[in-house]
Amino acid sequence: MSKADRTRQFIIEKTAPIFNRKGYAGTSLSDLTEATGLTKGSIYGNFKNKDEVAVAAFNYNFSLLSDWVEQRINNEPDPIKKLKVYITIFSNFTENPVLRWGCPVLNSATEVDDTHVELRENVVAAIRKWHSSIVSIVNAGKEEGKINPDVDTDAFAWTLLALIEGGVMLVKVTGKINTLNAAMRHAEKIIDEIAI
Repeated sequence: MSKADRTRQFIIEKTAPIFNRKGYAGTSLSDLTEATGLTKGSIYGNFKNKDEVAVAAFNYNFSLLSDWVEQRINNEPDPIKKLKVYITIFSNFTENPVLRWGCPVLNSATEVDDTHVELRENVVAAIRKWHSSIVSIVNAGKEEGKINPDVDTDAFAWTLLALIEGGVMLVKVTGKINTLNAAMRHAEKIIDEIAI
């Protein structure tokens, strides 16, 4: 890795938690220089603008989350247990350093739906990747005879995603863990209902 690549990676790693906590609009250039200890010129010598830093930070945050989830899913041999990994991770999201400030997908999605096209496209790609992962688990479970073959896999995956992200959003907004717990209990119930 070249010096420029190392500097770029350093900027991404130092600013990613700030973008996840404060959002795109709430993160200032001062926040970026303070987090990195670099000057404005050093940051913009490695990135065209704040937008490019934000996209790189989102992709880094999502990559950390995705890798962490996939590692735990891959440790589970049973498709139902694989799906329940999502429940375990997001039920305890405040204890996870990657999720400490909330899910990067949810945090970014609610802010950039109409304002930041490139970041929005990256958020959509992340959601599709997550959806695809759930679909793959369910389809594998059907093939193994462990998940009901009549389950509408696509609808199930979207519903599970909505319950998880909705639960995280509710606890962040209300500050009441019971909102997250209710969503996670229902998510676990729909997972149990598709098992054979």
